[in-house]
Amino acid sequence: MDEPWSIGIDLGGTKLEAAYVDEMGRIRQRVRKPTNVKGGPAAIIEDVIGCMWALREGAESPPVGVGVGVAGQVEKESGKVTFAPNLDWRDVPLQEELQRSIGLPVIVTNDVRAATWGEWLYGAGRGCDDILCMFVGTGIGGGVVSGGQMLAGCNNTAGEVGHITVDMNGPRCSCGNRGCLESLAGGWAITRMAREIVAANPEEGRLMLEMAGGRIEEINVQTVARAVRGGDPMARRLMDGIVNVLVAGASTLVNAFNPCRLILGGGVITGIPELIGRIDKGLREQALSAACSSLMVIPAGLRSDAGVIGAAALAFRTFH
Repeated sequence: MDEPWSIGIDLGGTKLEAAYVDEMGRIRQRVRKPTNVKGGPAAIIEDVIGCMWALREGAESPPVGVGVGVAGQVEKESGKVTFAPNLDWRDVPLQEELQRSIGLPVIVTNDVRAATWGEWLYGAGRGCDDILCMFVGTGIGGGVVSGGQMLAGCNNTAGEVGHITVDMNGPRCSCGNRGCLESLAGGWAITRMAREIVAANPEEGRLMLEMAGGRIEEINVQTVARAVRGGDPMARRLMDGIVNVLVAGASTLVNAFNPCRLILGGGVITGIPELIGRIDKGLREQALSAACSSLMVIPAGLRSDAGVIGAAALAFRTFH
């Protein structure tokens, strides 16, 4: 008997990845290509369909279904992408288009929730019914599993942890609010703050400027991380502030949801792994002691594969 498998798709603003994933969460084959944002929805959907057919062609049996994680807000029942800023999409019927083109059942969800599915079923959350994932990358997103149920919310937007308010007078966020966690500790915010402080004090920010080839506009999160490791006082002060913000946000979430495991991932965490220990320590000092008594703060286990594995796992859960 052929082993069951599903297709997992991770659709982001820069990269499209599709994978053949077996029932144990193992990737057997994958296809990657840049996301053709300039081509509009039709071009991207065509590329997704091409990736799905490429995976099907070499398989002995058809997949049980397709799961798609997309960087945007998704209507729960229809799988319509109502808003995806990095793709420049509004009201794109992605699930309907894919089902019609490939003749397989398709389910579409938010990309970070897909990654949470991956971590829960096959990664750092495996075997645990109460987890909170927080992914700190260019932005900040997450997912919550409570009592063995993935929380979706009334309008399918549960898990927007990057938009909890940590400073009512803080900087403007991409969502329009002020002082969101993402606007103070997301990758784009770290980049903005680093450039601002170097511009205001180029002498003190000399090391970061040198690491960026003398161009302020080239300073980014990686620059800050290298400068911290190099002992740069300005970079360290900046990172101390980032840690304080992440601890404040994580404390709020831990108090609210009381997870057994707080799973930290995303590009910023991967690039600066010492953040995990510092957030853990800060949580013990700041969050409710009862909420922390059984809490484990651990790194994500699937790294960059969480999205495709989680999307495929969701397809298994839904269609198999």
